[in-house]
Amino acid sequence: MADPLQLDLILGLTFAGATLGIVEGIKPGPLLTMVIRETLSGGLRAGLWTAAAPIFTDGPLVIFSLFAAAWLAEDQTLLFLVTAAGAAFLAWMGIQCFYLEPPDINADAPPPTGSFLRGVITNLLNPNVYVFWFLIGGPLMASAIEETIIAPIAYAVTFLVTIMLTKATIAYAVHRAGGSISPVAYRRLLAFCGVAMLLFSASYAWDAYNMEEVWNTL
Repeated sequence: MADPLQLDLILGLTFAGATLGIVEGIKPGPLLTMVIRETLSGGLRAGLWTAAAPIFTDGPLVIFSLFAAAWLAEDQTLLFLVTAAGAAFLAWMGIQCFYLEPPDINADAPPPTGSFLRGVITNLLNPNVYVFWFLIGGPLMASAIEETIIAPIAYAVTFLVTIMLTKATIAYAVHRAGGSISPVAYRRLLAFCGVAMLLFSASYAWDAYNMEEVWNTL
């Protein structure tokens, strides 16, 4: 029978992965813009292929983060610094959500071939992808890996599936709407993103504050 505490941890990280996947999926950025442009220029299939890019770009980072999580868990001082940096980064992204504009769907569209490759290149050249996994994904998985390896794996898999499904849903909505996205609706989604990011930032800050071993060495 599974340990209730481990089950709660697995469910908690699964929920965190799904929430952050939705937040990252709808937040304007290079990949979302590319998803919309590919959908407009090449149709729904092109948009869906572009939305699948994270499985290729984030996959290796997930594997690296899982190994790094075990190392981080053994070094409380480093884990504290990375967690605090993650809290600051999440707060910055959360505040940014209240000022971001919807992506420009009227920009010059690329040719409708090689959609998946363009999505992969776009995401590989986006520094926020690396920052996310090193400052957010890594510490989150490190906090749970000593209890059970299933929890960080559940987080990573749920995040990847959710972010791709979210971007695929946006591609479908753009395809059905013929390219028209309500700015008001998008800003409401961004406001939701901002609140969610700030809540996760507060959670990270609280985790850093409760690292007694670090404070005892000061």
